[in-house]
Amino acid sequence: MDLKLTGKRALVTGSSAGTGAYIAKTLAREGAYVIVHGRNQDRTRAIADEIYSEGGKVAVVIGDLSTIQGAEQIAQDARAAFGGVDVLINNAGLIGYYETWDDVNAENWAEMYDGVVLVIVRLVNALQSHMETLSWGRIINIASAQSLQPFAMMPDYAAAKCAVLNLTKSLSKRFDCTGITVNIVSPGIIVTDRIKQRMTEAAAKEGRSTQWEEIEQYVLTNELDNPTGRLARPEDVANLVTFLSSPLADYINGTNIRVDGGSILSI
Repeated sequence: MDLKLTGKRALVTGSSAGTGAYIAKTLAREGAYVIVHGRNQDRTRAIADEIYSEGGKVAVVIGDLSTIQGAEQIAQDARAAFGGVDVLINNAGLIGYYETWDDVNAENWAEMYDGVVLVIVRLVNALQSHMETLSWGRIINIASAQSLQPFAMMPDYAAAKCAVLNLTKSLSKRFDCTGITVNIVSPGIIVTDRIKQRMTEAAAKEGRSTQWEEIEQYVLTNELDNPTGRLARPEDVANLVTFLSSPLADYINGTNIRVDGGSILSI
């Protein structure tokens, strides 16, 4: 299937590692001109080099989304890379740790909201006028299954991701009849290197096996059961994001699509 992404210019925030890197690579394989973003220059350029080695069109933008000035500079550099931005994937953001409600103080809540919600707001504000002049565009925000079905742990993270659902619906109405669609992808637990490391450390601390297959089975049995029988892989998310970025997804707008293996029980 031709996704008609050839020549579409896509900025993927937080794409120097993990799921963001998979998204950037998958978009490039479909012919998109990809702008890889990160804060660490070496890691970000390494992903760009991988894309380039496969024949992809790629540019690098380094910057911090935690300030308005940083977001505006990222937007400016991204527009300059290929003459514009058609697709914005808001993947960058803080990740939750395994804290309980009692472990998280007011400052942690504020930091999480800033690092999950305001990083999106700043960049959308910096790019929205430009994207409207193109009369076509995609904004895809990466949320979490926890936004709908939170754990007892990481309450600040789950609440911030829930706010992303709300702002995405609002944005889809803000861009009414402009040709720009705004959607959400809400994954379950994604098996990235960072997540594997954290789960392995938690298993060791609790005296459980540190073999990954046993860790994954423990999580499925005790924390996140689903009828698919495994946790999410980065490519599961990347494939959906790539489709939503394409002209073939023109009539999908203001929608939250879960990539959770069926773990959320609600219809």
